[in-house]
Amino acid sequence: MNKPCVLPLSIALLGLALPCSAAELPKVPVLPLEQARTAATAALIKCQGEGYKVSVAVVDQSGVTRILLRGDGAAPHTADSSVRKAYTANSMRDSTQKFAEMIAKNPEVQGLRDINPSMLFLGGGLPIRFGDEIVGGIGVGGAPGGKLDENCARAGLESIGAYPYPAQ
Repeated sequence: MNKPCVLPLSIALLGLALPCSAAELPKVPVLPLEQARTAATAALIKCQGEGYKVSVAVVDQSGVTRILLRGDGAAPHTADSSVRKAYTANSMRDSTQKFAEMIAKNPEVQGLRDINPSMLFLGGGLPIRFGDEIVGGIGVGGAPGGKLDENCARAGLESIGAYPYPAQ
């Protein structure tokens, strides 16, 4: 027999209980902080090695920033753009470069730019995927071009063994 499982506080306040067990609760994949730190550091090192002053952000599956690194000499706006690119890649489940190109070529989808103030459709964001699960996103901002930002983000994914995102 299932024991009552009270989920949100609002349900509890109403005196309602839903039957469930711990085995029935959904399993949410988690991006450990150490993996987020490793990916961000690898992306930053890749860009620094190519002479770019960037910021790198990693968000979790919920879009919450796990880590933000602003490289020496990186412009202030790069911190915000890297977070927004990571958020967008996670939310849209694909490369931000892909969406930037799609929006540029198709005027009918340009409204995507205004879908959410946290999103940024410029190259440099990739989802972090392990198998079939997307557990977050990585975003890089500050290299002279979205494809260069994305190359650094890819280095971050490779450093943690995340699904190898295909080259564009």
